[in-house]
Amino acid sequence: MNLTERIIQSIRNVPDFPKPGIMFKDITPLLQDVNLSADISKALAKYWSSHGLDVIVGIESRGFIWGNSLAQELGIPFVPVRKKGKLPAETFSYKYDLEYGSAEVEIHKDGIKKGQKVLIHDDLLATGGTAVAAAELVKISGGEVAGFSFLVELGFLNGVERLRNYGAEVHALVSY
Repeated sequence: MNLTERIIQSIRNVPDFPKPGIMFKDITPLLQDVNLSADISKALAKYWSSHGLDVIVGIESRGFIWGNSLAQELGIPFVPVRKKGKLPAETFSYKYDLEYGSAEVEIHKDGIKKGQKVLIHDDLLATGGTAVAAAELVKISGGEVAGFSFLVELGFLNGVERLRNYGAEVHALVSY
């Protein structure tokens, strides 16, 4: 069985979470399989190793899981993007709209140096709103968005279309 099949087989579908009509893709079973989790890290590193990246940005919170592992595999820094008020040092912030309100995310001002090539990683691409916010934080920080990395893409929500505006590669290990 290949990696994509192993991931799909391990993802738990949780109906009506967090609200009725949503089929939640739960990645926690992947974390319980040490070999699968390691294979995911290796596959991401293999895919992105030739892209000349300088920094991995991981989106809170599940983007920290394989984002940090990917940074370690590539031997480059990891920088978190977190919800407003969660980072202790001076930050840049970006506010964006959601279907049901708004949200704000932040990044440390010293996390990215001017001109660095940045890969943005999260566990799941749905509508793309949070990934766009992270990309805007990279730009505000002086970095260049070199790519977007996801474990899972929900293609029917067309989030990838919003990310194409950055002219960066978008890659997911699994697409639904």
